[in-house]
Amino acid sequence: MTLSQTALARARRLLHDHGQVAADLLDPFVARSWLRSRTAGLAPDEPRRDAPHLSAFELQQALERQRELLNHAAPVMDYLHAQTRDTGSLVVLADHRGLLLRSLGDAKFLNRAEQIALAPGASWHEQDRGTNAIGTALAEQVAVSVHGNEHYLDRNGFLTCAAAPVVAPDGRLVGVLDVSGEQHSRRLQTPGLVRAAAQMVENGLFQARHGHQLVVRFHVLAQALGTGVEGHLALTESGQIAGANMAAIALLGSDHPDIYGQPIEKWLDVRLAKLHAWGREQPPGVHTVEVRGGTLVQLRVDRPAPITLVAPSRGTPAPARDALAELDTGDPRLAEAVDRARRVASKPIALLIQGETGVGKELFARAVHDSGPRRTRPFVALNCAALPEPLIEAELFGYAAGAFTGARKAGSLGHIRQADGGTLFLDEIGDMPLGLQARLLRVLQERQVTPLGGARPIAVEFSLICATHRQLKQQVAAGLFRADLYYRIQGLPLTLPPLRERTDLAALMARILAEASPKRVVHVDPAVTLALAGYGWPGNVRELAGALHTACALLDDDEFVISWQHLPDELRSDLSPSHPIAAPATVPLRAEVPNNLRSLSDGAIRRVVATVQGNMSEAARRLGISRNTLYRRLKGIEGGAPPS
Repeated sequence: MTLSQTALARARRLLHDHGQVAADLLDPFVARSWLRSRTAGLAPDEPRRDAPHLSAFELQQALERQRELLNHAAPVMDYLHAQTRDTGSLVVLADHRGLLLRSLGDAKFLNRAEQIALAPGASWHEQDRGTNAIGTALAEQVAVSVHGNEHYLDRNGFLTCAAAPVVAPDGRLVGVLDVSGEQHSRRLQTPGLVRAAAQMVENGLFQARHGHQLVVRFHVLAQALGTGVEGHLALTESGQIAGANMAAIALLGSDHPDIYGQPIEKWLDVRLAKLHAWGREQPPGVHTVEVRGGTLVQLRVDRPAPITLVAPSRGTPAPARDALAELDTGDPRLAEAVDRARRVASKPIALLIQGETGVGKELFARAVHDSGPRRTRPFVALNCAALPEPLIEAELFGYAAGAFTGARKAGSLGHIRQADGGTLFLDEIGDMPLGLQARLLRVLQERQVTPLGGARPIAVEFSLICATHRQLKQQVAAGLFRADLYYRIQGLPLTLPPLRERTDLAALMARILAEASPKRVVHVDPAVTLALAGYGWPGNVRELAGALHTACALLDDDEFVISWQHLPDELRSDLSPSHPIAAPATVPLRAEVPNNLRSLSDGAIRRVVATVQGNMSEAARRLGISRNTLYRRLKGIEGGAPPS
C-alpha cells in the first residue's frame, strides 16, 4: 500500500466504526463530500435503497428540456467514447441536478453499471449517492476524480470516475460530463480528457447562443487564439457583455455575476467603436489590449464567430476540408497564402514558395497538389541543393540507354517526365547551376524535354511549383540566377512566415501532436507552452515537429502531458539557459489561465526580449505593442530595466 491508500483505509475505518470524517487523512474535496453525505443521512454500508429514478415518460420530458445541452454534448460524448474505447468505461452526461441524461460505453461494463443505476433516468446527486464524481463535481463546481474507496457508499467502491462541470455562457451550471469504469481500468489521462471535453461543450453552447453577435476572443498568448483555451466574450450592439466562457472570466479576474450586463470598457481598455472596426478586418487581425488590472492580452474580434461545434444535421453535411485547409491553423499570413494558392491551383500558373528553411515549403506544395485537380496524378519532388551538380541534369531531364558510363541499361525518365500530368516540385531552386537553368527555361517554354543522349524531344505537361529560402531577386542582381527563368517561375510568389512570427503556435502544436500520437490525446504542460511561445525557433516548423515527436516517444504509457523532462536536451537548454534541467510543477489542464496573469504576461515579455537579444523595436513588433508600452512594462518588472 502507498501512504495515501493507507490513509484512505484508516479514514474508512473511522467512518464505519465511529461515523467520523478524518479530514486530515483525505483530500479536502473528498472530506467535504463525505461530510455532506453524512449530513444527508447516508450510511456508507447501508443496503441498497430506492434512490430517485424517472419513469420513461418523465425521462423523455427531461430530455426535451435539456435538448440544447444534449445537442452540443452528443458529438463530444462520441469523441470521448472513441478515446476510451475498449477500457471498460462509460461516458455519461448529467444535468445540473445530477440526473443522468445519456450514456454510452463498452458492453462489458454496461451490466455492472446498470446494477448500481448508472443509467439514464437515475439521480447521482450527492444526497442520493454520496461522494461520486458527478454529484461532487456539481457540489464543488470544479472537475473532480473519485477513485475506489473515495466513494462514500461501499457498493460504489469498485468504480473510478472523472467528471467536469459544464457552464453555460451566462454563468449557470447546466450539467456534468463523466467517464466511469472499474477501478482497475483507471487511466491517468482520463481526467484531462473529460475537462477538455467539457470545455468543448461550453464553447459550443457559447457559439450557438452568441454567434450572431460581436465576439471578442482573447488570451495572454497570441498563439492560443483559435484554440479551446481562449477567452470568449459576446457583446450586445451597445457594448454590454452578453455572454462569456470560463476562460474569459478567469482572464478578466472576475466573479461570474460581475461581468454580465457590464460595458466592455469596464474590463478591457478599448473603445467599442474600435472593436467594431477590428471586427471588419479581413483577415482578422490580432491586437494588444490591457485588461483591468494591467495584464496585456492578445485579442481578435469575430463578426460573426465562424465556428460551431454542433454536429451538422444529416441533411446538411459539413463541407470537406482539403489539404490546404488542414494547414490553416489560424495565422493570418498563412491563411492568406492558403487562400491565394487555392485560387490558382487549377490554373496554369507557376507557384514560387519562399521562406526560411524549415517553414514547411514542401508540405505546402504537396497540399496545393492534393487540393487541386491533379491530386490523383504524380507529385514529383526534387531538392536541387541535395544532389551533386553532375547528377542534377540526369535526375531532372532523364537519359537514354547507354548515355554515359554507369547509366542504367534501360535509361531513366527523369523527374520532369515522371511528373507528366501531375505536379513537379523543385525545392531550393535557387541552388540550381546556371547551365541547368537555361535548359529548364527551354522546357518550360516549349513544354518538351530531351533526355541526355536522346535524339528527339518528348512532350510533357505538368504544374510547376518551386521553392527557395534564398532571395532570388538578389540572386538575379548578383548574376547567380537567370532573370528570364525567375520571371517564368514566379507566376504567383508566396512567402510562408517563420514560426517565430506566427500567431497559431498552440493550434499548430495540437495538429502535430495528433499526428505524433494518433492513439491517445497528448497535451503540453502550460508552463512548457509558455516557454515554447517565447522561443525563436531557428529551425521553424521542422524543429517544432521534431521536438514534439521526440517528446511523444519519451512519454510513458500512462503519461499524456508533455513536460520539461520530455523535451530534447538541446531545446530544453535553449529554453532555460541558466537552469536547463529545472522542471516547473505541472499545471492541471483546467487551469490554463494561471492565477497571476500579470506574472505570465511579464514572463512572456522577458522571453521575447531575451530571444531578440535586447532589440527593443523587434521585441515590440513581436509582442504587438508600441516601444513606449514595452519600456513601461519592463520598468514595472522587478530587475527588468531595458538593456542598454
